[in-house]
Amino acid sequence: LLGNPPVQTKKALKQRFLKLLPCCRPKSIPSLSESKTVLASATLSSPGFLADSVEDEFELSTVCHRPEGLEQLQEQTKFTRKELQVLYRGFKNECPSGIVNEENFKQIYSQFFPQGDSSTYATFLFNAFDTDHDGSVSFEDFVSGLSTILRGTIDDRLNWAFNLYDLNKDGCITKEEMLDIMKSIYDMMGKYTYPAMREEAPREHVENFFQKMDRNKDGVVTIEEFLESCQKDENIMRSMQLFDSVI
Repeated sequence: LLGNPPVQTKKALKQRFLKLLPCCRPKSIPSLSESKTVLASATLSSPGFLADSVEDEFELSTVCHRPEGLEQLQEQTKFTRKELQVLYRGFKNECPSGIVNEENFKQIYSQFFPQGDSSTYATFLFNAFDTDHDGSVSFEDFVSGLSTILRGTIDDRLNWAFNLYDLNKDGCITKEEMLDIMKSIYDMMGKYTYPAMREEAPREHVENFFQKMDRNKDGVVTIEEFLESCQKDENIMRSMQLFDSVI
């Protein structure tokens, strides 16, 4: 929505997208000897929840949050049982307490952008996943957002993107909000990109965004203007379909 990224294959874009999402990086399953350390702080919600092995059925009182049952999550999302199992294994490896707070989220996200400062953008993304605004992202929050991004309708995905850009959640995007977003993206990319990014580039992106989206020229972009403009843009519509059936 914000520019013209270099041409990449659909597969490469999908893989990179999953890597950028916290708690979704593939990790090796620990051996039985290694699992003693892991199980000291990790557990599943109830006997058999997302479990394919005896090891998965341990429950310890140290867990902070236990996710909902598998059947309920299947009803609430567009993931299959197997997909939820895969996602949960990755989530509990990164977030053994069952939830991730903003600082943890930033730390996980920063690993993929060592050349820049991703902390501000990670905060914006965290707030988009933290829909109940309780300062934490649970597995339910995570798969709900992921389900929208990967399996939702075009309107679902665009609404999620709008919510990300609407920083104060007042129902419209201002130039100040979009400039904050763009600066955070440029900070995340780092100063040593090729070709080098010009200092005025973020503001130019904002002006282009508003020229395209702000239909009535009142200085703000509403959800109606955002949806209408995106749906008429072939490039944006193609980008919305990049991650279909990614898992």
